Amino acid sequence: MFFQLFQPGSSLHLKRAATLLQEAQMARLEHQAAAEHHAALAKMYAERVKRLSGEVYPLPAPSGEPAGTKTEQDKPAIYSIESNRRPKSNLLT
Repeated sequence: MFFQLFQPGSSLHLKRAATLLQEAQMARLEHQAAAEHHAALAKMYAERVKRLSGEVYPLPAPSGEPAGTKTEQDKPAIYSIESNRRPKSNLLT
């Protein structure tokens, strides 16, 4: 039985390869989910830095706009917990 492992087309070799393939696919999915999570965090922190730097170092308002108006970009975004990580509509308006 031990020498069957070295025969071409051995079922033990194919079972081991199938197990390794399944483990690799699961690892890919886990790392892809982690990458999406980290990308969402990076975007959130970039928006936070932009917002906080605007509060610390305010820029003068353009001549055609009153000083207190907020644009669509200035409103906080609410993110879904779904896999596509798209911002939901602004519910805080």
